[in-house]
Amino acid sequence: MNKPLVLVSHALCPYVQRAAIVLAEKGVPFQRRDIDLANKPPWFLKVSPLGKTPVLLVGEEAIFESAVICEYLEDTMPPRLHPTDALHRARHRSWMEFGSALLNAIGAFYNATDEASLLARASDIRSRLAQLEGALDAGDFFAGNAFSIVDAVFGPVFRYFDVFDTIDDFGFCDGLPKVQRWRRALAARPSVVQAVRPEYPELLRAFLLKRGSALSRRLSSAGAPV
Repeated sequence: MNKPLVLVSHALCPYVQRAAIVLAEKGVPFQRRDIDLANKPPWFLKVSPLGKTPVLLVGEEAIFESAVICEYLEDTMPPRLHPTDALHRARHRSWMEFGSALLNAIGAFYNATDEASLLARASDIRSRLAQLEGALDAGDFFAGNAFSIVDAVFGPVFRYFDVFDTIDDFGFCDGLPKVQRWRRALAARPSVVQAVRPEYPELLRAFLLKRGSALSRRLSSAGAPV
């Protein structure tokens, strides 16, 4: 791969983090170019038909959608992060989709307008994590001790919980030892740590405060720093 790589990103986007994690795990040099999604520059709209991040610029070519970016990187750059067996690879891709659905559930949680909805959404997330508990192998990562693209998908998921835990105890991972172990391992993984700016927690808290949601009110009442 001789063409320069530029990852067009937004500071809080979990899908950007996936791509950044995979790039880091493959040891590929790249540049990041952050944009303001509330004030999208014309050049960005030309390379992102959906108007979303991430976009990977490969020389003059633009690839959009995080799953497609990750698959492109997997197809073109070592080391392999997907299993070599087709059935195992399909299973990993299925759980990647599960991770995307979990991100949607997290969005519904932090946008819940009242306490009853907030707690219902928290319970939904806990139920999804319980499903995940049954899918995890022994070891630090999704499939044991080898890091995979599934791990790149869930690193940003657990990063949300790190901030939610500073607001209140929602019990997302209670009684789920495999999920807890996986969460700790991902939190310590350099590629996951470096996928966001150091000020990410403060940026996320500021974003949550502006939602006007039940979680916003809890955050405001807790007096959490922003």
